[in-house]
Amino acid sequence: MKRRISRKVKVGNVYVGGDAPITIQSMTTAHTKNIEDTLNQIERLYKAGCDIVRCAVLDMEDAESLKEITKKSPIPIVADIHFDYRLALKAIENGVSALRINPGNIGSLDRIKAVAEGCSEKKIPIRIGVNSGSLEKDILEKYGKVTDEALVESALRHVKILEDLDFHDIVISIKSSNVPMMISCYRLIAEKCDYPLHLGVTEAGTVQRGTIKSSIGIGTLLAEGIGDTIRVSLTSDPIEEIKVGIEILKSLGIRKKGVEFVSCPTCGRTQINLIKIAEEVEKKLENYNKDIKVAVMGCVVNGPGEARESDIGIAGGKGEGIIFKKGKVIKKVKEEELVDALMEEIEKL
Repeated sequence: MKRRISRKVKVGNVYVGGDAPITIQSMTTAHTKNIEDTLNQIERLYKAGCDIVRCAVLDMEDAESLKEITKKSPIPIVADIHFDYRLALKAIENGVSALRINPGNIGSLDRIKAVAEGCSEKKIPIRIGVNSGSLEKDILEKYGKVTDEALVESALRHVKILEDLDFHDIVISIKSSNVPMMISCYRLIAEKCDYPLHLGVTEAGTVQRGTIKSSIGIGTLLAEGIGDTIRVSLTSDPIEEIKVGIEILKSLGIRKKGVEFVSCPTCGRTQINLIKIAEEVEKKLENYNKDIKVAVMGCVVNGPGEARESDIGIAGGKGEGIIFKKGKVIKKVKEEELVDALMEEIEKL
């Protein structure tokens, strides 16, 4: 797939846009003023594969807490701020790597200029985040309802405020809980500017529904070459957001690092407890960083053949199964020994 050419910005020690790898983001759920809880959550996110993390800044105590958080965080911190420009200035002072702020929402031009100048001095980018619940009244009146054109116009209005101040370290996100609208918005904005785009379906829902909506929305755009950084928004532990984000990138061949796991859907030929075995193997592989493809297949008739491109896998028989490498059978074991035998062989790779 040919990727849209965007300008590159630097978020801490991570690049977004241009030829930089597509990054995965999340947001802490701990209160930012609870420094220890926030740092613990950031560490977990980092270990799960998160590249950039956002922290909500609701008041000056949150903003002050960023000083210690940014010093100890293993990944760049983005301060999420609404309305109060003083919080943005304090966040800049306390070492954040980026701001998530809508310039038009923080007051007079003098206040916006102060924030832009602070970001320019520290080389901090600003992510403009527009969603279907934050449209300006005049734009909403113009279009009569929330539309993709309305959302894009709102985003470009905020962009122009910064451009007029000669600030161009900008990332744009336009999120909607409506997947077709979200896709349309990003397609439109991708044609109108070259700023990096942060993809996401907002208010996507709990793990099951949110994963489906995010995978369709984010995956469709990435497959078209649109998008530079992503966040899967789930009503769950943010670690789940990272897991889904990684799988979206893997499924498109964008990220190849780590284990790729495949399993068949079972059918009438299956004579082992395939669902239980697949879940056990997937759980054991969670913390593996080997660049391998592992398959769990239901029957020996089609298993090795269908999963020939896998590095290693198992296929079930009646109360037993085989272990295969690159489509070639290497051993036969009892059903209750399949998982352990497979993991032993993976360790040898």
